Amino acid sequence: MPRRTARRSRPFVRGRTTGRVTLQSALTLNSPPLRALRPTFAPLAILVLAALAVAASSRLPRTLSGLTVLGPYAVLLLGATISVWFNRGRAFIAVTSLLVAYSGYRAAVEAVGAHSFAARAAFTALAVLVPFNVLLALSFPERGVRQHRNYRWLLLGAAEILVVLWIANSGRSSLSGMGWRDVLDNWLLRSSPTPVAGRVLFALALVVAIARAWPRAYGRELRKEPRPLDAGLVGALVGFFIACEWVDSPVAFGIFMSAAGVILLVAVLQESHRMAFRDELTGLPSRRALEERLSGLGPAYTIAMVDVDHFKQFNDTHGHAIGDQVLKLVAARLAETGGGGTSYRYGGEEFCVLFAERTLDQAMPHLERLREDIQNYRIAVRSPARPKDMQEGAKLRAPGIRKSPADKQLSVTVSVGVAQRDDVLAHPSLVIRAADDALYRAKNSGRNRISR
Repeated sequence: MPRRTARRSRPFVRGRTTGRVTLQSALTLNSPPLRALRPTFAPLAILVLAALAVAASSRLPRTLSGLTVLGPYAVLLLGATISVWFNRGRAFIAVTSLLVAYSGYRAAVEAVGAHSFAARAAFTALAVLVPFNVLLALSFPERGVRQHRNYRWLLLGAAEILVVLWIANSGRSSLSGMGWRDVLDNWLLRSSPTPVAGRVLFALALVVAIARAWPRAYGRELRKEPRPLDAGLVGALVGFFIACEWVDSPVAFGIFMSAAGVILLVAVLQESHRMAFRDELTGLPSRRALEERLSGLGPAYTIAMVDVDHFKQFNDTHGHAIGDQVLKLVAARLAETGGGGTSYRYGGEEFCVLFAERTLDQAMPHLERLREDIQNYRIAVRSPARPKDMQEGAKLRAPGIRKSPADKQLSVTVSVGVAQRDDVLAHPSLVIRAADDALYRAKNSGRNRISR
């Protein structure tokens, strides 16, 4: 096979790559821009369905009208249970805050009416404390529900409930007094319907949630698919804010509170699936996902085993951090394999590429292109004297300034073994074994090649 002209090497600095995204690639679901937005599809769909449910609520029979009031209880309670089951701390804090806030507001409305001071105090607390709790949860790393000193969250929740009860009973006892009525008349807490303080906290929580879901608004990290739970918190905050704006409509308020709970519930399930079936380091589907896919293959398929050459030596020489960058580099190239190939992290420095309904001859050009693409890529290892701050680095690159030592350029290659299903290799495990044997032949023949 004639060798393709070597491509111009592209810089690889602190995990960032440069390159252009064509219009055709941007329109595919696996393109980097849409991959970064894919976790928002479910929250958006849920919010749209909630809006449609509000529009159709006037045609509901009276016997079903109670679902808009009782529905949030069921959804939020289920969400809290699932969050505990899967040990998702941020989701548990968010959904429990919604559940307690909604329960307190509904209790005040049913006890003394929607226009009472107690209901107003409960709603003000709801609009302020829910985004405050989410913002606080986002300020700490995810440690799960069962964590050391998690009693502090319980104490905070109990303190918030007691303070709200104290405020709601203003004027009804000598202990609470009348001062809280003047406090709630302040322009920061006066409902319109959502108080200004609640809007400010909501905006802060939303900005922090977006920043956590999409860490950088430029470069390669924007193209990475964010965690479903991070995107779910953004959607839940939006649903909660819409509910607050429609608090005067019990039906709309209940539906959008339910929508916020459903978004968090779906996000927790998606997050758990991602953790089970996707490799955390590379972002590729894991070996478990591969084994599940193998059970449903048809009569024709090709499997390639890909191994990073001299990875242990590379890791020992340059350190584990650079070794991880190498694996991410190879995984990024594997994720873009053409010809219908799907890549998986098989284990260690070994990957697997599955070409469903493709013959070996059909898969070979794409594997050869993949091998050459990895071979022609260059990794720039930062010099110890190079500043990490981008602005400082730009100053040092200005004309007339003495330059820092150049970054060291490294390259990596892979060996590939490939096999296809036939009458002899009639089971996926046999095809993988044959591809693995071919991989060792490629390594013994000098590496950086494909063996079949």
